[in-house]
Amino acid sequence: MAAKKDWAAAMRPLLRKYKGQKHPLEYHDVYQLLVMVVLSARSTDVHINAIAPTFFSAYKDMQALSGADAKDLFPYLKGVTNFGHKAEWLVKIAQQLKSNSAIPLDMEGLTALPGIGRKSANVILRETGRPAEGIMVDLHTIRVATRLGITKDEDPSKIEERMMKVLPREEWDAGMAMSFLGREICRPKPLCEVCVMRNECAYYKKK
Repeated sequence: MAAKKDWAAAMRPLLRKYKGQKHPLEYHDVYQLLVMVVLSARSTDVHINAIAPTFFSAYKDMQALSGADAKDLFPYLKGVTNFGHKAEWLVKIAQQLKSNSAIPLDMEGLTALPGIGRKSANVILRETGRPAEGIMVDLHTIRVATRLGITKDEDPSKIEERMMKVLPREEWDAGMAMSFLGREICRPKPLCEVCVMRNECAYYKKK
């Protein structure tokens, strides 16, 4: 780890480019955001966006979803990875909350719900404009963080912990910014020559 590097300064080009950019999930309210975040784990945002309109025409809010059985959701979740467990989680969440207004908007409340871990909770808090309580770490963030040299670890919880230590709270949107960079530029086969972070990147310097 480059423990002495000023990562707050190093991240400025990345944050200038991506800070505050809306998540690729095409949601219209907090209920839709929560459902789509749960469904998107290990599935692409593009696919979840494609199936969402039909799903929400059948289950327009938390109250409607609370009256469903998990198997009722299956026809709406074609192609969604682990759809059986996700359907069970969503119905349990709906039966527990019963209304959109009961959706918690803090880390403790969100992670207490079935199927929602820190990554999902961080996305929901970010998209609803709540103060950051952590840093979103997905597969793209992991790839970018290790290439930049912030950490050699690939465990999401350890990466989040590391970034929370080296970045001030007001720059904790760096996790989502790194995800955007990973989707667009820092792909498995990276486009280093057009990357705003190449001057700060350990991977690029070794090339």
